[in-house]
Amino acid sequence: MKGTLIIMVKEPRPGRVKTRLGRDIGMTASAWWFRHQTRHLLRRLRDPRWDIVLAVSPDREGMQSRVWPRGFSRMPQGTGDLGARMARMLGRVQPGPACLIGADIPDITRTHIAQGFAALGNHDAVFGPAPDGGFWLVGLKHPHRQPLQFFKNVRWSSEDALADSIVTLPDHRIARIATLRDVDTMDDLPMT
Repeated sequence: MKGTLIIMVKEPRPGRVKTRLGRDIGMTASAWWFRHQTRHLLRRLRDPRWDIVLAVSPDREGMQSRVWPRGFSRMPQGTGDLGARMARMLGRVQPGPACLIGADIPDITRTHIAQGFAALGNHDAVFGPAPDGGFWLVGLKHPHRQPLQFFKNVRWSSEDALADSIVTLPDHRIARIATLRDVDTMDDLPMT
């Protein structure tokens, strides 16, 4: 069964997106970086092995935005903390395995995404760890059967985010794939 790759994106407006990065390089520059990073990411991750769905925020503007390339399905993220929104997005896609990522991971490739879906062949869930204790990818073999406590009481933006998230999946066989860095501050930006 074909998988679904959900990519969480925010409308790239100064002061709304990548604000920690914006404190380092300026809000306009951080919004510009996110917009162009997302376009490159979407181009790089298109693949016939999975469908891509954009989980957009804010809901109304994101659904109507002309910023994102055509040809991608969109769904609004809705309200709640990061965990509530991620759980909702995973639960709303077509039947079959689903992986979810953010758009701020410069080094991600189709190979990384394929590894995530492959891990779901013999695991119930998969995480792509980040060096800061969080994660850049989460995937579920059966996203419509997620436990009620999934992503509850997770300390987001902390070194405990991955460990807390794993605890919300009791009795799940969990795989880990490559560790990749997301961009939160100027120190995370790739050197070119």
